[in-house]
Amino acid sequence: MSNDTEKKIYYLDELNNYKVSNSDKDARGWDVKDKDGRVVGKVENLIVNKETERTVYLDVEVDDSIIEAGYKPYRGRANDGTHVVLNEDGDNHLIIPIGLAHLNLESEIVFTESVDHETFAKTKRKKKNLPITRDYELLILETYNQDADYNRYKNDEALYNRKEFDY
Repeated sequence: MSNDTEKKIYYLDELNNYKVSNSDKDARGWDVKDKDGRVVGKVENLIVNKETERTVYLDVEVDDSIIEAGYKPYRGRANDGTHVVLNEDGDNHLIIPIGLAHLNLESEIVFTESVDHETFAKTKRKKKNLPITRDYELLILETYNQDADYNRYKNDEALYNRKEFDY
């Protein structure tokens, strides 16, 4: 998605005439916890798909414990056979598919029922406000669910109709 005419996924803050529906709860600023109740981070933004007019991800600024865990996610191998490390200094955000997030309205906490702290720590992070590419989406989805083949989803409608996006 190199140019704006191809861009379909936006941070809610980027869109002037968009806001969270009255029937939905705005989780920005809420803590995010893993399936064991450990803090993962804080929701900083919502990521929406303009074409499907729905929230598809939570943008989470990760807790220091995620970075300090020291896991290094890899993508394939470089030409010389070494792994290409993806996380760099300043990569302190990750995305969570909206269907993996559950909102506790009483305590204003987002939690996951299926993702543990280690998996979040192994997830490829990004810098704040970087555009979300399809490659990054697929990499994240595969981290959260290694049994699924996401590369076969060529269009947004097919991808976003999966359970990971059902809220």
